[in-house]
Formats: sequence, structure tokens, C-alpha cells
Amino acid sequence: MSDQPTIAVLGAGGTMGFPIARNLARARFAVRAWNRSRGKAEPLAEDGVQVLDRAAEAATGADVILTMLADSDAVLGSIKDALSGEPVGDAVWLQMSTIGEHGTERCGELARERGLSLIDAPVLGTKQPAYDRALVVLASGPAELQDRVQPLFDAIAQRTMWVGEAGAASRLKLATNSWILTVVEGTAETFALAEGLGLDPQLVLDAVAGGTLDLPYMQLKGKAIMERDFEPSFKLALAAKDAELVQEAIERRGLTLPLLDTIRERLQEGAAEHPDADMIATYLTSAPG
Repeated sequence: MSDQPTIAVLGAGGTMGFPIARNLARARFAVRAWNRSRGKAEPLAEDGVQVLDRAAEAATGADVILTMLADSDAVLGSIKDALSGEPVGDAVWLQMSTIGEHGTERCGELARERGLSLIDAPVLGTKQPAYDRALVVLASGPAELQDRVQPLFDAIAQRTMWVGEAGAASRLKLATNSWILTVVEGTAETFALAEGLGLDPQLVLDAVAGGTLDLPYMQLKGKAIMERDFEPSFKLALAAKDAELVQEAIERRGLTLPLLDTIRERLQEGAAEHPDADMIATYLTSAPG
């Protein structure tokens, strides 16, 4: 890889893709950006990012092709477009979207067909951590590529966990997402119950504050509920999609996990009404009245 590797970011106008592309550029990587809606990526030009009309233009000659899109169909569609131009040589495909087991397996098949080296590396964190370079990267893939891509991870994240062969990181993301979604839905329903009991829900936060049951995330999302601030840090529609990926993994293994199934149903119900609101807007499905 050259002293200044070129990175093609596909999905560079999204909630996560935009700050990732910007932070890579600010770390002095050469960044090319593509987004289905070009206008959302245009502001990246202020940081020296080359914004292009086609994924193939971004990928041609790039050292790393980074995908950060909403679902597996979008990821596969974009990478196929990216590979439709000139040969990409020995480029590494850094797949950082949350697409579950089946989606990651489809990416692995495509990578083998096209001779790409795949690193499966979804992230923990939402909009603000992405801007603050405070993400956690869950990375898996060929050990010999770790040193090659670690500087990229260092530019966008506070830490990286390497967890084995490609696919292991996506499985870990499913497990951690199940906990995140449990906290979100649990906070929403706890607040709905407190209000139904005629209590100021701030009392709940005060009661657990500083103890072993206190969670910074519950405090954060609880305040959002009380202020009715549903500006998206992570959209409810995407949370529902992630819950569906968790459920697919559960069914693959014949597990019986009724709590996670119920959470999936509630998130999907909320997403039908408030898809672009923050995921804590699931509270609105349970709110008294």
C-alpha cells in the first residue's frame, strides 16, 4: 500500500458513512466518496474528499473499498457497481455495514468470486460517536491484513477488537445489538409504566443513579423521552432492521429467545409509524394515551 492509501467510501452520505469519510480525510488519507444521493456527500469536498457520480469511479485504483450502507442488498449492489469499471487490483474490501450473518456470507461469496480480500468490520456506535472518532470497530478477516487496515480504524474509532475469521465480527455485532435493543426497549417501556403510574419518570433515573443498575445509555435515552427529542442518532427503522437480523440468527440455530422476538415486534411496530425518528421513539408505541 502506498504512503497515502486511497480509500473509496461507498455510502458516504449516510449517517455513519459521512463522518467516517470525513475523519479519514482529516487523517490525511486520500478519500473518494460515492453516495446514491450525491448531494448528501457533497459537503465532504470541503475536507478534500473527491465526490464522484459512480461507485466504479470511486473504486478504480483504490487500495481499500469501504462499504457503509443500510442493508445487504445496498452493500452488494454498490460493490457490484464498484467492480464494473477498471480492475481494482489487490484492493481490500472493508465491509463495515451491519448486515447480519446471511448478508456477510453473500459478501464472502462475492469477494471470492472477484478475488477481493474481505474484512468484516461492523461498528458499535451511532451518529455522534462517529463524528467524535469514538466508535468501536469489531473486525474479523485475514490476519495478514490487520496491519494494513489498522491505521484506517485508528482514524475513525477509539478502539478495535479483532475477533477471528471474516464473519465472526458480524456475529458479535448481532449479540451486542441484542443487548443495545433490549436496553432501548426496556427504557421505553419503563418510562411508559412510570407515566402510567402517575410518576415523574425522572424519579426512575434518580432511583438507579450511581448504582449497579444505572446505565449511561438509559440516562441519555430517558432524557430524550422526557424532552420528546426524537432527532435521530440512529433511526428506528434501522433498529428494527437490526432486530430482524438478530431474529434470523436465532431461527438459524433453533434457539428460543422470546424476549428478543417481542422486542423485534415492538420495534417494527414503532418503525411503521416513525421510521426516521430516533430508535427511542419506540416509546411512542407504549406511551400512555
